[in-house]
Amino acid sequence: MKVASVVIGFFLTTEIFAADAIPAPLTGAQGDPVRGRAIVADRQVGLCLLCHSGPFPEERFQGDLAPGLAGAGSRWSEGELRLRLVEPARVNPKTIMPSYYKSQGLERVAPALRGKTILSEQQIEDVVAYLATLK
Repeated sequence: MKVASVVIGFFLTTEIFAADAIPAPLTGAQGDPVRGRAIVADRQVGLCLLCHSGPFPEERFQGDLAPGLAGAGSRWSEGELRLRLVEPARVNPKTIMPSYYKSQGLERVAPALRGKTILSEQQIEDVVAYLATLK
């Protein structure tokens, strides 16, 4: 494990990264997979289906720019999924995936969105809980 100071959300915090993961939930509790599925499928909130495809037969026009979400819970631990949502560039420096929980050090952010995260801590945990069910 190594300790690193990072800016996530609104606070400079010391996070514990174990290899390539954020092992502890951001909220201190597990998320709700039902709410997580709704966030992933919602094209106004998560925008996940813009780049990813997944087990959403009701959703048309799913993305193919990024790995499919089916089987995500088999490929990655909850901590690895959490890191991929919070700071995806830490896993792949060339990724086009945005940081869903970073509010500082970003480029080309609309004035109305500056200083805000895409998803809240709870929403991140809900998405992690849902993705972890995709085995």
